[in-house]
Amino acid sequence: MNSKPYLSKSRIMLARQCPKLLYLDRNHPELANISSSTEAAFAIGHAVGDIAQQIYGNDDAVLIQHEEGLGSALRQTEKLMKAGPSVPIFEATFQYDDVLVRVDVLLPDGNAWRVVEVKASTSVKEDHHIDCALQAWVIHGLGYPISTVSLAHVNNRFVYEGDGNYVGLVEEKDLTESVASLESDVPSLVEQAREALRGGEPSVDVGGHCSKPYDCAFITHCWPTDVEYPVTGLGGGRTKLGMLVGKGFRDIRDVPEERLTGASQQRIHRVTCDGNAEVLAAGVEFVTSLAYPRYYLDFETIAPAVPIWAGTSPYAAVPIQWSCHIESAPGDVRHVEFLDLSGEPPMRRLAAAMVECLESDGPILMYTRYEERVIRSLIDLFPDLARSLQLLVDRLVDLHPVVKQNYYHPKMLGSWSIKAVLPTIAPHMNYSNLEGINQGVAASEGFLEAIDLSTPVERRAELEEQLLRYCEFDTLAMMEIVWFFERHR
Repeated sequence: MNSKPYLSKSRIMLARQCPKLLYLDRNHPELANISSSTEAAFAIGHAVGDIAQQIYGNDDAVLIQHEEGLGSALRQTEKLMKAGPSVPIFEATFQYDDVLVRVDVLLPDGNAWRVVEVKASTSVKEDHHIDCALQAWVIHGLGYPISTVSLAHVNNRFVYEGDGNYVGLVEEKDLTESVASLESDVPSLVEQAREALRGGEPSVDVGGHCSKPYDCAFITHCWPTDVEYPVTGLGGGRTKLGMLVGKGFRDIRDVPEERLTGASQQRIHRVTCDGNAEVLAAGVEFVTSLAYPRYYLDFETIAPAVPIWAGTSPYAAVPIQWSCHIESAPGDVRHVEFLDLSGEPPMRRLAAAMVECLESDGPILMYTRYEERVIRSLIDLFPDLARSLQLLVDRLVDLHPVVKQNYYHPKMLGSWSIKAVLPTIAPHMNYSNLEGINQGVAASEGFLEAIDLSTPVERRAELEEQLLRYCEFDTLAMMEIVWFFERHR
């Protein structure tokens, strides 16, 4: 193998997290498990990058084109750089010492360049400093002058006015001093990455680095998953779990009880070793005490980094849909739902319809406090509806802590999410069996696709059906959980 393999900035950052991660990414990409949340993060990054180009650009700005390959991008960049700092350049592409970087924004600043790296996060992270130092090292290595290096991140205090003007969406943090101090560390990072690619698969124990700073796409390759109850199902931090794996423990039942000190892990271990579900009387007593009518409520939201409606902010959860199963008496159930795919802001109509549906008495059941946060956000948006919405908040009952304190099944593998609980109490119901949209990220993406004017009518109808089915499934799942506890009276 080439003793000096080609490296991109992203691959050097992978090696910094874990040399084995880089090796697998380069040599065995088929082993990666790219989650929907990771794919969504990529899409968000592109969206923020596009807005940054609007903010930093002018009529003379140049976007380096990559359609014709890397060589063309490098030549385009070199030509512009040799002309001297004169116009903004986006996606400038540089290669030095077989290390490739693409710079989000280059701005002329006198006789030098101002480097701006754009991130979709809402703050500056530790790895962002290294990221920027890598870029500066390459640019300096090619002999180009830099005046400052900044990190532009999303400003979550920005409120969109609905006029297409996104100035203020990102805010800059000057990292020039930090980057200067880190540039001398870059050669060792580059060498570390090259070393990871020179031989066979590096031997690296699993641990906290598997999810920091980012979740590794190869976790299922490195962590034990070929057993019935993997050690990861104990929950808790990956550092301590990695220590158990390093000692040779793969299945929860293999771990000696004395190695577990936390109450939650001890409980998971005990129930898993027993092999039977644990249902405590307090949970049964709680659900049987719930008055009628019972309302089972669930929202779907979108939280785009780039707001699409006036009055909203980056990453703020904006409700776009709800489902409610109403149990007026045992066995007397009806379903009400709201979904507006017109593309107009749905929040006020959603809130008004919800107030009407939930009437004036009876517990409103939710799973985690998310629904409460959504309703409180509607209170902030519509002060004139505040009293009616606050009355709903006062009736909310969270099932999640009830379930967590009073139920565990070995197949839940340390998770009390509704998706983990449901198959163990209602085997006929499983989110994975839903066609198309079967998780929250997909619902958000599906909604945005459905309101896009370019989406064909047939596809929009398909998405509408999937969105309605998924949200209804959530409230039906809550009802099944309550019924499960009631059957244990």
